[in-house]
Amino acid sequence: MSNLFNLTGKTALVTGCNKGIGKGMALGLAEAGADIIGVSSSLQPGSEVENEVKALGRNFKPYQCDMSNRESIYAFIKKVLEENSNIDILINNAGTIMRKPIAEHPDEMWDKVLNINLDAPFIVAREIGNHMLHRDSGKIIFTCSLLSFQGGILVPGYAASKGALASLIKAFANEWAGKGVNVNGIAPGYIATDNTEALRNDEERSKSILGRIPANRWGQPEDFKGPVVFLASEAANYVHGTILTVDGGWMGR
Repeated sequence: MSNLFNLTGKTALVTGCNKGIGKGMALGLAEAGADIIGVSSSLQPGSEVENEVKALGRNFKPYQCDMSNRESIYAFIKKVLEENSNIDILINNAGTIMRKPIAEHPDEMWDKVLNINLDAPFIVAREIGNHMLHRDSGKIIFTCSLLSFQGGILVPGYAASKGALASLIKAFANEWAGKGVNVNGIAPGYIATDNTEALRNDEERSKSILGRIPANRWGQPEDFKGPVVFLASEAANYVHGTILTVDGGWMGR
């Protein structure tokens, strides 16, 4: 059974790997045996995530990419494909959130959030996934959100982008499931990361959120190691177009 989850010999590309959920996923994949191609807008050689991955005995290659800029995205894709012959696993995790009431939400905020959270992961999945199709093998995992199912407050662009990702995952799976490429998503609940710092610092909101979570705690980046390894492994070979919630039971309430 343990062989089903063994990723030895696999290479995983993880966007937004420098901290938070992306870092937790990268470390989980490395612990399962995968080498990591790490990507973020500010990732430098010798980063904390690189050192931790290498301490596990795995290789780590750092890349920078501004996911809000299409020229940067295509330049990154060209470079990473030229320098890495096989990418077996793609974790489309990079994202952003910008808070403003809908009546005051400017075009600039909307455009930036949609560019990073929806346009970029579509382009990266399409281009990297094309190479997976040629090998009849690959795993693609998108980071979704509870707002893939709900509307949220003060984050219209974020909600729209994450809701769209839920449908995009199904669209990819409908076309690629029969071609050896699994496309799925993970929807984090309320996790202790930079994105939720404002909520955690708001005593009233934090209390309200915790009151609805059956697990009675904020999630941690480490909580994503198991789920991402499962979806990236042979154990999930018959799982397509699914969004796995990692939310402490939030969606069950």
